[in-house]
Amino acid sequence: MKEKRTFSLREEDLYPAVRDYLISRNCTVKGEVNQCDVVAVNQAGTVLVVEMKVRVNLEVILQAALRQKVADLVYIAVPKNSKSILTKKWKSICHLLRRLGIGMLLVTFRGKTSAVEEWLEPELCGRESGKKTDSRQRKKLLAEFNRRHGDLNPGGTRRKKLITVYREMAIHIAALLAKHGPLSIKQLKERGADTEKTAGILRDNHYLWFQRIARGVYALSDQGAADLNNYREIADCYVPPQDPV
Repeated sequence: MKEKRTFSLREEDLYPAVRDYLISRNCTVKGEVNQCDVVAVNQAGTVLVVEMKVRVNLEVILQAALRQKVADLVYIAVPKNSKSILTKKWKSICHLLRRLGIGMLLVTFRGKTSAVEEWLEPELCGRESGKKTDSRQRKKLLAEFNRRHGDLNPGGTRRKKLITVYREMAIHIAALLAKHGPLSIKQLKERGADTEKTAGILRDNHYLWFQRIARGVYALSDQGAADLNNYREIADCYVPPQDPV
């Protein structure tokens, strides 16, 4: 029965165990950041990326190799299969991962609990290792990571709308308009909306949440009011219900 459950798992089912494991190692953890399943930063500033799959395959190994361009340490995480780890194929996979400097985390499920073990330790990426890094993409990754409000996207999520920094800023604006009524761009910024992006978010109106009612003045559209209910937890972080008008 245990082995069958491995194949019924989704990638996102691995996330709580991987997240808790990394937190126990004094990391700040966030899921689904710039196409990385899991990104973690420890107290020393080391950037770790984990790519998750329900089984080891070429796809996840390729993904992990690409993540070495932006991270200091890269792991793949898969459910532990007590039969597979005894096979010759498994040993060959481990040999390949060692050659690539990619670590491996194995997740074991025991009823409602789970455990993670570091099966392979990764090698440090960067100039000293001889692996080329992409400093521009690394900066983008860290910018998205640092500006995210908490950990709102489970790693491994597929076919779901992700809470990106851009969406968070739009939610913040929508929450302010819902709370205070129509506001100018200047008034939104004075109430905490992003000083650089607010005007562009309102102008582009990607989510159809905003309605221009005068020059430089915006209100929340009906769709914006309806959609905001789907992000109430985030909205309340920016604009608590008890805040005075």
